[in-house]
Amino acid sequence: MLVLSRILFIISLIVLIFSSQITVYAKIEPKLALKSEAAVLLDSETNAVLYNKNADKKMYPASLTKIATAIYAIEKGNLDSIATISAYAVRQDGTRVYLVEGEKVPLKKLVQGMLINSGNDAAVAVAEQVDGSVEQFSKHINDYLKTTIGIQHTHFTNPSGLFDKNHYTTAQDMALITNYAIKNPLFMEIFGTKKLHWKGKSWETNILSHHKMLLGEYPFAGITGGKTGYTTESKQTLSTTADNGKIKLTAVVLRSDLKRDKYDDTALLFDYGFQSFKHGMIKQGEIFKQGEKEFFPDKDIFVTEDVQGTTKEISDDGVLSIKNHKGYVLQMVELKQLEPKPAIVPEKIPEVKVKEKEYKGNESYVFYGLLLAAFAAFLFGTVKKFPKKY
Repeated sequence: MLVLSRILFIISLIVLIFSSQITVYAKIEPKLALKSEAAVLLDSETNAVLYNKNADKKMYPASLTKIATAIYAIEKGNLDSIATISAYAVRQDGTRVYLVEGEKVPLKKLVQGMLINSGNDAAVAVAEQVDGSVEQFSKHINDYLKTTIGIQHTHFTNPSGLFDKNHYTTAQDMALITNYAIKNPLFMEIFGTKKLHWKGKSWETNILSHHKMLLGEYPFAGITGGKTGYTTESKQTLSTTADNGKIKLTAVVLRSDLKRDKYDDTALLFDYGFQSFKHGMIKQGEIFKQGEKEFFPDKDIFVTEDVQGTTKEISDDGVLSIKNHKGYVLQMVELKQLEPKPAIVPEKIPEVKVKEKEYKGNESYVFYGLLLAAFAAFLFGTVKKFPKKY
């Protein structure tokens, strides 16, 4: 029974590793003492999974939803367009930027109010401006998450993250959404904003990010952006990015009991990531051989490497596995196959062809020469048979 369980574990691990070229779960040691129920640490640039805990467990994201809403609005909406705030947006529960019904606000400003100060009223106004209604927004953003970002375990019913049993994600999906979003310069600018002057119809103030690591209230060097979340059902959630000058990391923690727990867990993840990993480069045109086959990248590719040592192995179908010092896969990169060079068949030298032609022509001369000699011999013999006349 023990042998069977081990075999099943190995088979499931192989299927997990080779079922995707983007997400690979490395077996990470040591175990981190995380208090959050689910967590993922990614390389922000390569998507390599450096640490995971319950990465694919269905969870409620709360206001981390607004990360998806923001990048969707930036890519699909007209940020210069002017939204007219609806009564429905104004009536939203939870954190708000205190919009007024009928107030006219640029879409970009609404995205800022939603992402920096987590305004639920701003989130609904964004959805209505981009898609006409929250219902249409929910349909379109779920298609966007699947087809554009490529995640499969997330379903959103609203733009703000207010609780709904059908509004869910996973730590893995949420980290991939964050990684996708931060590649957009405008999103990254807003995601990293600590304070913004806000002048609306009902109030004028400075709105502040709720992320304590970004604000410096929980000191940690290298924090570049972040978004908080909380509902009674989701508990504490957090998405954070950091950069130590050598590698960029993205950490997502879900369902922490206490606000402090999510920051402690994020710090543990970043400490581990910065100490254990670095960036490497596979140069364009570098050749990797597997038997008689040769593979190469068609451009320079960033890869995540273990500071204690990294190995690279190429499969028969051209998938390059980047492994840490213990042999566990960190990242998989698909390479292109180098086409084998065709065998060169030397052309016949023209002079040889001429000689062959000449030789073939001489055969007829030899034949006719022999025939003529035979005829001459015949005549000579015949003449000798006749007596001479004097």
